[in-house]
Amino acid sequence: MTRPWRALALAACAAAALAHAQATVKCPEPAPDDATCYGTTDANGALLLFVVPARWNGVLVVHAHDGPDTKPPNTERHADDLNRWNAFVRAGYAWADTTYRRAGYAVRDAAEDVENARKLFPAALQAPRRTLLHGEGWGALVAARAIEIHPRSFDGALFTSGELAGATRSEDYRLDLRVIYQFYCRNLPRPDEPQYPPWMGLPPGSKLTSADVRARINECTGSNLPTPQRTPAQRAALAAILAASRVPERTLPAQLARATLVISDLVNRVLGGRNPFSNEGVEYRGSPDDRALDSGVARFAADPAARADLAADADPTGRIAIPVFTLHAIGDPYAFVENEAAYRATLERAGTAQHLVQVYTDEAEHASLSSAEYMAALDSLNAWIEHARKPTPAQVQVACKPYVARFDEPCRIKPDYQPGAWATRVYPRKP
Repeated sequence: MTRPWRALALAACAAAALAHAQATVKCPEPAPDDATCYGTTDANGALLLFVVPARWNGVLVVHAHDGPDTKPPNTERHADDLNRWNAFVRAGYAWADTTYRRAGYAVRDAAEDVENARKLFPAALQAPRRTLLHGEGWGALVAARAIEIHPRSFDGALFTSGELAGATRSEDYRLDLRVIYQFYCRNLPRPDEPQYPPWMGLPPGSKLTSADVRARINECTGSNLPTPQRTPAQRAALAAILAASRVPERTLPAQLARATLVISDLVNRVLGGRNPFSNEGVEYRGSPDDRALDSGVARFAADPAARADLAADADPTGRIAIPVFTLHAIGDPYAFVENEAAYRATLERAGTAQHLVQVYTDEAEHASLSSAEYMAALDSLNAWIEHARKPTPAQVQVACKPYVARFDEPCRIKPDYQPGAWATRVYPRKP
């Protein structure tokens, strides 16, 4: 039972937070000129920004940003997010943005930060008539968990370019990349450096930075150089790594940096040094010598308790009760489109797939799709809730067309496309 004095203190803190949230701040440059902005810091240290257009349609969009970030929370995140998604505000939607409380992993904490952003919408304004949740990339995973943990907080959700397979699967191909890279390059770690297992990312206390990781990639593969300037050894190493890992060349540095720095944060901080990953029995294919690769890569087995803890934090359960709309580029080079097949399978197992609409575009970007497509997706979700009529991908394609002239960007929706199963893109693991 909560003590009376503690209940009063909690109420006072909540009131103070709400009052602070009502103070206006200078809007980031991407905001419309007639918008009003409010800012605050929540009880966990996450920075919040609210942007309300002059002609607000009464609908609030709470945003869960991509990541995980490796830099501490800062207001630059608000400007970056609003720059990418200002079309929503210009169309009349209010916007709520959180930096999350800290850099690094921990999906459930980020989902709570998203919920706090919803609750701390300025009290001086009228309450939203509808609240939608938007998640981008890794933020879509955050949002997927948020609507499961807080089933009554949001009326609908839009996930774009989402890493929706869940952490126990979506990091597998990055760990595959890490062991394949080390087999060919032997510099992460170098032979004369302290050795550590690849599932750890980096050992505790390591000072290696993202720039350092990229420098080692360049040293081994010449990936920062035009092809003619690479040595024969660099060209051979790069070709073998890309073929066996199935990672596109242009995302190799970012994917390997994540498999190093972000995995280090996940394993060493969130999981206390325990390993949630396994590559036992994985048969790597596509290299010049698969037998040598299979016998030479580092192998490791997951700690079942660590894997269960990671799943509880960052795997969708599929237990949803609101409309969910996903938009994904078929050629997404970072969060593979097969994430969508994995998410649908999760909802089918939970018996909730009737709440899901998935739409695909003929693009090859991770987080920079056409603004016309984003607006068609958001408007279609809003109309689905308003009129209780589930849209088809073909209807979304039609809804997209009026935005082409407005944004001078195309609609490249492919209404008949369906992605392959997760195991068609990522090496399958033992059950």
